Amino acid sequence: MNTPILTYVTFLPLLGVLAILFLPQKSDRQKNIIRGVALAASLLTFLASLSIYAGFDADVAGFQMIEKHSWIPSYGITYHLGIDGISFWLVLLTTFLTPITILSTWSAIEKRVKEFQIAMLVLETAMLGTFVALDLFLFYVFWELMLIPMYLIIGVWGGERRIYAAIKFFLYTAVGSLLMLVCIIGLVYFHKQNTGVLTFDLIELYRTTLPRTYELLFFASFAFAFAIKVPMFPLHTWLPDAHVEAPTAGSVILAGVLLKMGTYGFLRFAMPLFPEGCAFFTPALITLSVIGIIYGALVAMVQPDIKKLVAYSSVSHLGYCMLGLFVLTRQGVEGSVLQMLNHGISTGALFLLVGVVYERRHTRLIKEYGGIARIMPVYATVFLIVTLSSIGVPSTNGFIGEFLILLGTFKVNKIAAVLAATGVILGAVYMLWMFQRVFYGKVTNPKNLNIPDLNLRELVYLAPLILFIFWVGLFPNFFLNKMHKSVDHFIAQVQVPAVHQHHMARVDSEYAALGGINDIMELRSK
Repeated sequence: MNTPILTYVTFLPLLGVLAILFLPQKSDRQKNIIRGVALAASLLTFLASLSIYAGFDADVAGFQMIEKHSWIPSYGITYHLGIDGISFWLVLLTTFLTPITILSTWSAIEKRVKEFQIAMLVLETAMLGTFVALDLFLFYVFWELMLIPMYLIIGVWGGERRIYAAIKFFLYTAVGSLLMLVCIIGLVYFHKQNTGVLTFDLIELYRTTLPRTYELLFFASFAFAFAIKVPMFPLHTWLPDAHVEAPTAGSVILAGVLLKMGTYGFLRFAMPLFPEGCAFFTPALITLSVIGIIYGALVAMVQPDIKKLVAYSSVSHLGYCMLGLFVLTRQGVEGSVLQMLNHGISTGALFLLVGVVYERRHTRLIKEYGGIARIMPVYATVFLIVTLSSIGVPSTNGFIGEFLILLGTFKVNKIAAVLAATGVILGAVYMLWMFQRVFYGKVTNPKNLNIPDLNLRELVYLAPLILFIFWVGLFPNFFLNKMHKSVDHFIAQVQVPAVHQHHMARVDSEYAALGGINDIMELRSK
């Protein structure tokens, strides 16, 4: 109970960074040693994160394993970490995917191996820190830290248009982040005005009461920053470029974890901090989520590049996650959190599989393939399983998440549920059509006649993903039981204060004629 396990898990990858810094990379053997150290550091981090599972109490609604220490006391900034049933699985997803991703780069990354592995391990620390930070200043530090290694991974080890994609990714995310920073400072200011205490502590800031205008403005600013990260339609245009130009490892981490920073941001910060703003913007966000589901599926359907097709499928799948959040039912929110995990596994596996065939043929164009199921039967089998998972076939993980989201949505908004359900049909169309064109028919391209099937290393890193697909699909309660209390607490946190805030907004409007903001704040305190 007294072990700072969250600190250990968050910063353990940096020990690998320290070890790699002193290793040379002149020969292939030295490069393999660097890869081995990075893999060992990520595996140790995963094993350490299992102790979080062992010590997690599913009957506790609030934060657990809390670590809190004064950091910059003059500004009320603390080193405050904690975890609940929402962030719990996202932390484990991060530690689970990172070693798989590093193992997949063994032969794919040949230049600047040392720098690449350092970037991957620093990125893992930044991602873990974002999920466990309970101080807004600390959260922002980790949030911005993620930008640097991901920018380098795309810009240094990416494709031909890597510089364009890296700059676009950086600018989109940075603009939203800076706007969020301004609102964080504003929120802290209002909390000090109300209580006389200067703090960035998230739990304390949950209790802050804001004038309605500021609450709407702050929610909109936070939502803008997180919607870019998701990404929601129409702020999604950076994602296909980043995915296509990034190396396979970058695409896996981007789809598997980084996109979840946006949905997690809504869950942890925007919605509970500004419940009145959440209530006001919910119809618009539900509408944009449904548009994103259908739009992402339709655009994916016409892509000639397999990787770009998978990238646009993320826009559609993350639309489901956003829809589940904003219907604010237990089924919807739990389905959303579960779908974050499912998308990370299934889409991460798809990017790994695309990377496998790209390493062999150096092309991702669908028209360059055809009939390769005869040449690569094991690869085709694994690809089919992941495809079925992506389109949500029963007994796979994708079915459970989408079903819960649609069930929760139907209780609140039947039209949105029906429209979102069309995304399931469209998803089956574009994924199965792609699979048919790549794997079936005659082998018309002679370059495909001698493509080697999956090797042992590739089977090793793909096997855990296949296991996870069926584990969630067949035993979903193993994952859902950890969420129940925290999700119920989250819904109450957003809904009940929203009713209170609506009442206070009426007080503001009725008594505004009595004086300025100070008079209103005095009335609100009474």
